[in-house]
Amino acid sequence: MNEQQILLSVGGIGAAALACQWLAWRLKLPAILFLLLCGIVAGPVLGWLSPEALFGPLLMPLVSLAVALILFEGSLTLHLSQWRDIGSVVHRLVTLGALATWLVIAVATHWLLAFEWPLAILFGALTLVTGPTVIVPMLRVVRPNATIANILRWEGIVIDPIGALLAVVVYSFIIASGSGEGLSQSLITFAGVILCGSALGAAGGWLLGQVMREQWLPEYLHNLASLAAVLGIFIAANQIAHESGLLAVTVMGMWLANMRGVDVQQILHFKENLSVLLISGLFILLAARLDLQALFSLGPAVIVLLLAIQLLARPLNVLVSTAGSALKWRERALLAWIAPRGIVAAAVSAVFAIRLDEAGHHSALLLVPLTFAVIIGTVVLQSATARPLARLLRVAEPAPSGFLLVGANPPARTLAKALQQLGCRVLLTDSSWENIRAARMDGLPTYFGNPASQHADAHLDLVGLGHLLGLSPAGELNALACARFRHDFGHKRLFVLASGLENQRSDKHRASEQHRGQLLGSSPMTYLQLANRLHLGGELFSTTLTEAFSWEQYQALHGERATLLFARDANGWVHVACPDTPLTPQAGWTLVSLVDPQRQDGQPEQLGSTAG
Repeated sequence: MNEQQILLSVGGIGAAALACQWLAWRLKLPAILFLLLCGIVAGPVLGWLSPEALFGPLLMPLVSLAVALILFEGSLTLHLSQWRDIGSVVHRLVTLGALATWLVIAVATHWLLAFEWPLAILFGALTLVTGPTVIVPMLRVVRPNATIANILRWEGIVIDPIGALLAVVVYSFIIASGSGEGLSQSLITFAGVILCGSALGAAGGWLLGQVMREQWLPEYLHNLASLAAVLGIFIAANQIAHESGLLAVTVMGMWLANMRGVDVQQILHFKENLSVLLISGLFILLAARLDLQALFSLGPAVIVLLLAIQLLARPLNVLVSTAGSALKWRERALLAWIAPRGIVAAAVSAVFAIRLDEAGHHSALLLVPLTFAVIIGTVVLQSATARPLARLLRVAEPAPSGFLLVGANPPARTLAKALQQLGCRVLLTDSSWENIRAARMDGLPTYFGNPASQHADAHLDLVGLGHLLGLSPAGELNALACARFRHDFGHKRLFVLASGLENQRSDKHRASEQHRGQLLGSSPMTYLQLANRLHLGGELFSTTLTEAFSWEQYQALHGERATLLFARDANGWVHVACPDTPLTPQAGWTLVSLVDPQRQDGQPEQLGSTAG
């Protein structure tokens, strides 16, 4: 290929990756599905993309390094301190249940496709992994109840690095046993791979953690240092003990994630962004290398294997894992249906297939098309059927119309009670225990902590929530929360109280609308103004409009004493009032407004200071 063709191919991969990610975001489906289909169409179907011609001998080394970074990023999410908090069902799903799944897939692959036992066992290890990158988009579409959503989300987070580690160990044993030097020598080689990978991974994680904790490097170099450390440990481990690099980077990530006094959040965000880039390009390239003839040569046995995974392996996993739990049979049924395969399976199988083929296991080349068939089959089938099944089983949540309130202070508690009366789910967050305790005394659901914290990312239950109200007196926290939940809720569903600096001429003292969300109320108020109005006798009144009592009459009755906050239309949808998009309530709407008391002279009570 000449320089112009190389540039066009690389640019085309970038454009296609962006289009696939955007389409996945719009349709709320796993991006891996569109990436794989795009690669198959561009590669074996149309012949536009040839990864070997594009990258030559650099292809597989680049794929190996990309897989190492993906495994490292996944292992950074495995915090051992959270193991006690995820519940007995998730414990069993990733231990006993995973072993049951592994056994069923290995046996089915051996008998249906005549795979050698070592390759069948490896394939079982590869395809027992789900992962958050495929589970989370599916949960957004299916919207199961909170119990099911939390179980599936935690299973995906925990099984991702565990499954990858298991696959690496099995692969290392196959390589060691294929040396032809007898079982004892194979076990010694295998032990060397495990020892080298574990030791170098732990040492690399500890050293990088020390560098970060002691601030031996400036903070802006932490991401670069972690990237260099991952690549260095991966290469060094492979040089010392062949094929121990993937194990080393997985252990390194786990060690770093569980090291005291080390904040990996910045690295994790960087690696997540890098993983999106790597995954997008990587799976288009891997799919473009797919041998469709090899896949079709497997025949109808692939369909039978998919059915065994969907109808036997997963239900057996859930049966073993939920025995004796408080889950209802409807919840167990949906859990037994949802388990899409994803990134780890596709990425690792591509690397292992080439290495195993070079080691003499020529049938290993079938691992890639078979793994891709399982990924596409499970993602397509479950994406198309999980939502209707959840509705049929009556375990699906309605459209996310609830409210996440930043702040559990007295004004926030007052607004939360009004929203509950409109039939909305609410969740109040605050770092003040006094505010949280008062909210719980009022029977309001709470989260004790900062909604933008790392702990909240893992534990905050957003099921049923679709709006954010920034009601904290600290405007910076409201803006931070808006930035954090912008992707989850969308900019048009983020609302905050006005800042005391709104009327200043200079924009440098206030957060931009892009970061802070829209202002709450038909007439914007600061936190202090809202608190003062409630303190001076202002109340939240709920009024239903009729043909005889219109919106115009409502305004004429209350005048400037009323600030419209929320409105529920005739279809039951709750709208938030804001000055940028004024509401036009109709008959049948229920309005919630903050109404100031009437003075004896007919004038509204004077408010206190408006600064804040």
